[in-house]
Amino acid sequence: MNINTEEILDEILDKMRDIMKIRTGDFPNIDLYMDQVTTFMDEKLRYTVRKGETEEKILTKTMINNYAKNDLLPAPYKKKYNREHMMVLIFVYYFKNFLTINDVRTLLEPITENYFGNDDALNMVSIYEEVFRAGEDRLDLLEQDLKDKYQASGKTFQDENLPEEEAEYLRLFSYICFLSYDIFVKKMLIERLLDEVGDNLRQQQEAKKEEAKRKDKEKVKDKEKSKEKEKEKEGKI
Repeated sequence: MNINTEEILDEILDKMRDIMKIRTGDFPNIDLYMDQVTTFMDEKLRYTVRKGETEEKILTKTMINNYAKNDLLPAPYKKKYNREHMMVLIFVYYFKNFLTINDVRTLLEPITENYFGNDDALNMVSIYEEVFRAGEDRLDLLEQDLKDKYQASGKTFQDENLPEEEAEYLRLFSYICFLSYDIFVKKMLIERLLDEVGDNLRQQQEAKKEEAKRKDKEKVKDKEKSKEKEKEKEGKI
C-alpha cells in the first residue's frame, strides 16, 4: 500500500492556509446576482473538494435558497447578495461539514441578527476578519499537533514479524484513530456548547413573549381605566 501520508498532510495544511486567506478585501465591493455568487464561491473554495466530487458546484442555487429559507442566510436585497452574505456562506460551508443544519442555524442566528448589515465598529465584516485572522495565527499549532500525532502513530505496530505493508497500513489506521479521537471530543464539545446556546435563545424568546403579553395586558387595563374615567365624567355631567 503506497500512501504518502506526509505529502497528504502538507497538502491539507496548504489548503487550510488558503481558506484563511479569503479575507475581506477578496470579496467584491459590488452586490452580486445568484449566478455570480456561486461562481465566486466555486473559485475560492474549489480546492477544498474531495477527489471524485469535482462535478458539482461548491454551492448551488438550491442550497443558497434553502439557507435563506431556513434562516441561515439573510434574504438578498432585490435578488442581489453583498459581501456580508458571502461571508455568512463561507461560515455555513465550513460548519456544515461537521454540524447539522439546525446547529449551524443556532450558531449563526445571533451573529446575523445582531451584526449583519450593522454599520457599527463591531459588525459582520469585522467579526469575519477577526475570526479568520485568529485562525490563521493558530495554523502553526495545528500543524505541529498533526505532525505529533503522525509521529506517535509511526511508533505503533513495530513487531518485527509483521510484514511491512501490513504494519504500514496499521500505522495509518492508528493515525486516523488519533485524529478521530480529537474530532470526536471536539465535536461533542461544540454540540454541548450549542445546546447551551440554543437553550439560552429559547429562554430569551420566551422572555420576550412573556414581556409582550405583559405589555398587552397593561394596554388593555389602561384602555379599561380610560373608559371608566370617561363614564365617570359622563355621569357627573
